[in-house]
Amino acid sequence: MREIRRSIARVAVLARRAERRSAVAAPGRRRVALTPKRRATLKLQGAYMGYMRQLKPAQKARVRALKERSGFVAAIRLGRRLAGK
Repeated sequence: MREIRRSIARVAVLARRAERRSAVAAPGRRRVALTPKRRATLKLQGAYMGYMRQLKPAQKARVRALKERSGFVAAIRLGRRLAGK
């Protein structure tokens, strides 16, 4: 009789653990499909940010101003040159 009670108690503990684990698990995030245009934009943005990280504040300001005037491609070219790559 004692063994049965112990087994039931053990099953109850395991059930509570499983219940807690499933309650904590976050639902999966939905994956947004990227269009080729958006993927290209993100790639440019990543390159821009990668070069900006390496620059001094005055150089960053210069690159930022060029990006406003001429866009990402020109800013990336200047950033690459200023970063010494």
